[in-house]
Amino acid sequence: MKIGVVGTGYVGLVQGVILSEFGLEVTCVDTNIEKIEMLKNGGVPIYEPGLEPLLKKNIEAGRLQFTSEIKEAVETSEVLFIAVGTPPADDGSADLRYVLEVANSIGEHMNGYRVVVDKSTVPVGTGKLVKETIQKKLDERGVDFEFDVVSNPEFLREGKAVNDCLRPDRVVIGYSDERAKEMMKKVYNVLYINETPFVFTSVETAEMIKYASNAFLAVKISFINEMALLAEKVGADVQQIAKAMGQDGRISPKFLHAGPGYGGSCFPKDTKAIVDIAKKYGEEFKVIDAAIQANEKQKQKMVEKIVSNMGSVENKVITVLGLSFKPETDDMRDAPSIDIIRGLVKNGARIKAYCPEGIKEAKWRLKDIEENIEYCDNEYIAVKDADATVIITEWNQFRGISLSKVKDLMKGNYLFDLRNIYSKSLEAKKMFNYYGVGKG
Repeated sequence: MKIGVVGTGYVGLVQGVILSEFGLEVTCVDTNIEKIEMLKNGGVPIYEPGLEPLLKKNIEAGRLQFTSEIKEAVETSEVLFIAVGTPPADDGSADLRYVLEVANSIGEHMNGYRVVVDKSTVPVGTGKLVKETIQKKLDERGVDFEFDVVSNPEFLREGKAVNDCLRPDRVVIGYSDERAKEMMKKVYNVLYINETPFVFTSVETAEMIKYASNAFLAVKISFINEMALLAEKVGADVQQIAKAMGQDGRISPKFLHAGPGYGGSCFPKDTKAIVDIAKKYGEEFKVIDAAIQANEKQKQKMVEKIVSNMGSVENKVITVLGLSFKPETDDMRDAPSIDIIRGLVKNGARIKAYCPEGIKEAKWRLKDIEENIEYCDNEYIAVKDADATVIITEWNQFRGISLSKVKDLMKGNYLFDLRNIYSKSLEAKKMFNYYGVGKG
């Protein structure tokens, strides 16, 4: 079976590689010629553990190829995945221009029956728009090819995307025609025969499942972060609160970890998008909107925590460990570190920063304040002569850092552990003026 995947970002590239690992012939398309050349040579433009060896393996096996020409993929593929970005517009809505551009190209080059799959996170109704866009182009060409549009949302966690694609919790397929349903069963045959849970539903329901899932998790994170703020003031321990809550089967312990706020490519964008969708249909999503506001507040509270406990950060050197929005990724989209660093700089601080994978992206996202930031090659260079160290992203190497060495290298002795990775360490609390999140 021949598959086309348009877009080689986090979603599209992982999807394409894993489908080739399932034994399918996959052509990945991207307009970025430099990126395509890198991929052809076995290079990976993103940091995602386990992805590169699978990519090289399937290129060598002849199941995976890359091109900048969408015409090639459309003409030869039975199933076409649209996996391009849907960035937030100024009003919070999802910008569908790239999705519809791909749909237009599919209509321009289609030469037979195709199943077109929306893999990108898109608002309810996008399936109909994609169908209309393709049909309009076919009408302009004066041809009559049948096609179906399917919604197949992704549920990948960056840093664990390969495993999530190989062993998903569930596969959601939104369809309107039985032929398309059977084609998607063939695409995911490896998962289907292994009895992976499949949810077959309408296109509109599938589109909403993704937004509903991400919005719920964002609300859960914002909830425990607000509990953390109160815990600090009343003398409670948010980790013990979360542990006890998580033992309730109705709640579960997942996404109950207090921290500096959520970020990344999904939660910030998708929460805003679903609030916007609701407004268009005359509904006000107060809970999700409150979660969005709480997340913004949480990042500001982290800045206030540092400034207030140090008295002032004017002309102080603050080391930031971890820049990416989570460990095991280089993704800096809406990372809490961005707002926290900006807040500290605004208060007069100078920043020394280290992240195993996030520095390259941080440099251009924080370019406007680059004169206030020194990027370092490792955590020990970063902490040298610092007045305070702030752990923002819980990379494993920070869990095993030598606290005594950090203490010796620093000028000051403030340690702000915004992920609570040393909350149970007597050594950390003895050596430093230690501040976690949600610790009264």
